[in-house]
Amino acid sequence: MTETVENLILEHLKRFQATLDRIERDLRDVKTRQGDTHAAVIGLRRDQVNDAEISAHLQVQLDGVRDRLDRIERRLELSN
Repeated sequence: MTETVENLILEHLKRFQATLDRIERDLRDVKTRQGDTHAAVIGLRRDQVNDAEISAHLQVQLDGVRDRLDRIERRLELSN
């Protein structure tokens, strides 16, 4: 009887260990995916900053062209 109980407990412990091993593998996979997602989000933020910088640069250039056009229109007396 005692041997049967010990075998039963041993079998349960083996199942618990197998489940724990599976959970640990799954957790490692989740951590890896979370790290990949984090890196992707950082990349997207970097892209947004670059896009904002390009937009600001283009706006400055457009303002300069607008100023030059205004001066040309004044010199040619084309303003309304």
